[in-house]
Amino acid sequence: MQGSGRPPYREEADQPGQPVIKPVDLGPIHIPTPVVLSPMAGVTNWPFRTLCEGYGPDGLYVAEMITARALLARNPKAFRLCRFAPSEKVRSLQLYGVNPAIVEQAAQMLVDGDMADHIDLNFGCPVPKVTRRGGGSALPWKTDIFADLIARVVKVCSAAGIPVTAKIRVGIDHDHETFMEAGHIAQEEGCAAVTLHARTTAEYYGGHSHWERIGQLVEALDIPVFGNGDIWGADDALDMVRQTGCAGVAVGRGCQGRPWLFGDIKNAFAGSQDRLDPNLGQVCQVMLRHGRLLVDFYDGDERMAVHDLRKHMAWYLKGFPVGGPTRRSFMECESLADLEARIGDLDLTLTLPERVRDKPRGRIRYAKKVHLPYGWLDSRTSSHEEREQLFGDDPMDASY
Repeated sequence: MQGSGRPPYREEADQPGQPVIKPVDLGPIHIPTPVVLSPMAGVTNWPFRTLCEGYGPDGLYVAEMITARALLARNPKAFRLCRFAPSEKVRSLQLYGVNPAIVEQAAQMLVDGDMADHIDLNFGCPVPKVTRRGGGSALPWKTDIFADLIARVVKVCSAAGIPVTAKIRVGIDHDHETFMEAGHIAQEEGCAAVTLHARTTAEYYGGHSHWERIGQLVEALDIPVFGNGDIWGADDALDMVRQTGCAGVAVGRGCQGRPWLFGDIKNAFAGSQDRLDPNLGQVCQVMLRHGRLLVDFYDGDERMAVHDLRKHMAWYLKGFPVGGPTRRSFMECESLADLEARIGDLDLTLTLPERVRDKPRGRIRYAKKVHLPYGWLDSRTSSHEEREQLFGDDPMDASY
């Protein structure tokens, strides 16, 4: 990958030429250019998705993770996250849960309410509050629960023609890798595709992702494999396909504050060298549009919308030489008028320095410790006692 220092893992990766990326069909859903906006908590609500989709190809733009218990409890926040903009071509949701019966019921609710066209199952989240409950990237370790959960959701969704996919990681750590077995189980239980974030839980979002693992999974499975991890620019997307043979790419942190990255990737896969390089004034116009869309998302609550936008403001401004005090002033905005006033103080002709383009974005964090249920690694299958502990009432699981 250019600028990453990561050598290609296959000899043919050194050969020049445009990598081949073909349309992918997930059940009845046809994806002309298999580029995916990865679900990110607190980020990929419909305002951000519509910005990304507006720049990008006809891909898959996935809503942020929704917990099954929250959905069944009719939590207002969960239902807000289930909303889609009229312009969205595919209504794609990611569902999270640990108890197969609860996730099955949530999937049935989505089917009965005609709330989604595609459901992705989250087995990739490394956050301690998720993994300590046996969820996210911890769950594939327990192959019986993992298989049961997928089978139940696929059965519910297949009756309605809704494809199910799974997002996984390499494993808990490199001594406890699960991706190969998890990929086979997902395929056998009827998943239409698998996305592999090529890091372990222990690696969190630090270091380089292990693209060679994506290539290994591609060679092992018959269903499409999407690669995820360290796509910071369009050339990274090209290199991932070239090096791994993956059917498509999933973009996460690389598009934070840069929804136009999907436009760059669209051009790259079309064989064009054209790249979007907006100056600060153009970036601020996107920021303002984002803010207005968030006001609609929050049903007219401008203060809540601007508070939500604050993290995006930091990402939009990242790399521009505007100074610390200016950045802090944006974090104090309480209204769109405040935002417009702060923008009015900027030199809108500034451009992003070459040295920071297509570089890592977001926090580069390592997990100090992987948080798992007691005795989780003792066996690949769950005991009756573990299921009792895991599947009991969990107020946190219904909190959003």
